[in-house]
Amino acid sequence: MHQGRIMIQGGEPCEQKGLRVTVRSINRVLGATLLIGSLAVSSGVLAEQELGQAASDPTAPLMNFQLQNSWSPEIHGTNDSQNIVQFRTALPYQLAGHQHIFRLTVPTLTENPGGSTGLSDSTVFDLTTFEHSWGRSGFGVVALLPTGGEHRGAEQWGLGPAVGFAATRGSFLYGAFNQNIFSVAGEDDREDVNLSILQPIINLGLGQGWSVGTSEMNITYDWEHSDWSSLPVGGRLSKLVKLGDSPLQISGLYEHNFADDYAVPEDQFSLQFKLLVP
Repeated sequence: MHQGRIMIQGGEPCEQKGLRVTVRSINRVLGATLLIGSLAVSSGVLAEQELGQAASDPTAPLMNFQLQNSWSPEIHGTNDSQNIVQFRTALPYQLAGHQHIFRLTVPTLTENPGGSTGLSDSTVFDLTTFEHSWGRSGFGVVALLPTGGEHRGAEQWGLGPAVGFAATRGSFLYGAFNQNIFSVAGEDDREDVNLSILQPIINLGLGQGWSVGTSEMNITYDWEHSDWSSLPVGGRLSKLVKLGDSPLQISGLYEHNFADDYAVPEDQFSLQFKLLVP
């Protein structure tokens, strides 16, 4: 088994003694406060896209606050388990006549074979989106922030392009989202982060708030080692309910990672809560 290699979960890289992990936590009030006077949601755009579909579309101008817990009973090559709590928020806004989406992902490692728990590396991206007759496309930048420090992070600053698209055909949504993160600064004695992460997007609305689709399935290529470091296959089942006056999407996710040469979760079970602010 290779050590010091890369694991991607939720599309965000970080490192803990050979593991790269991600995490999420929620604060709707704080997010709403940050938006006052600067952020706006395009309700006209979302009116053309069913809310359950938009919740699964990273290019949709839909404000949301997401909390996800992911448990892995076994890491490839070990008998150890792992648990990750991840907070993610997506905040749409208008700038220079264009629709943008700012997304922040903050990871926390609560159970780790390496023993160290706490905040890990975070990521942000800003995506400019464009409407088309067939759906929506987006182009922007993604950045890696070394918030995990020496023990739970890569100790690298990363930057790179992000691009994606999503198309709808009735209740069917399909597309893809790609992020590329390359080290631009950091500790010289730590390995550079040079990754390409492809996320396929498939979602089918079943009616009455139910939908099925792919899990996040972040297929990851590690340019430092010229190899695939993550090859997951998985799915999700989601239900849209009401939390007071706000829609809440509750999802169960499962993934199996076929990249068994590295210290990555073999199977991952996740429970996700996504508060939507249309």
